[in-house]
Amino acid sequence: MGRPAQFIRLSGCIPPLCPWCDTIHACGPGEKRSVDKIVSRVDGFGSRLVVITGGEPFLQWESGLSRLESVLLDKGFSIQYETCGKILIPEDSKGFKVCSPKDIDDQWHFIPENISRADCFKFVVNEDYARIEEFIAVHRIPRQKVWIMPLGARQEDQLVRSPSAWNFCVEKGFNFSPRLHTLTFNNKKGI
Repeated sequence: MGRPAQFIRLSGCIPPLCPWCDTIHACGPGEKRSVDKIVSRVDGFGSRLVVITGGEPFLQWESGLSRLESVLLDKGFSIQYETCGKILIPEDSKGFKVCSPKDIDDQWHFIPENISRADCFKFVVNEDYARIEEFIAVHRIPRQKVWIMPLGARQEDQLVRSPSAWNFCVEKGFNFSPRLHTLTFNNKKGI
């Protein structure tokens, strides 16, 4: 958190879609680009951290994402993935995997094998902390691997929900993860 990063947003997601999704445009078909074109664009910026997100990025592992990872790593980039865990995280991925399981209609949509494949877990919360605590306990996720992020795509939402999320983290020994770009730039696109 707090490190400047470049985002590569891949299209496609796995139903059920999150009713609160703030990137619904990434769930449909996207624009095809070659690995070389993506790397060329990324190489032109200053940050060496690349966050690959979606939709669900690992849907494209076999159709070019694994090659993109390899080329970026060879060029000295650090890679962080943002996945919901509804698809099995590739065992051979060398990037840092942030898994954000989704609780939709009181059901977790998540593949349990991803517990051992994810490097950390980020839970986006409104006010229902009990369900998150239960998930963490059932899957025996170590506290240091848990990040709590307040739900909200607007600055106002972040400011309203952050105090209770912060208190929950302090009480339980979890990490707090505000949406810094939202707090800084509100809901401006392209940041």
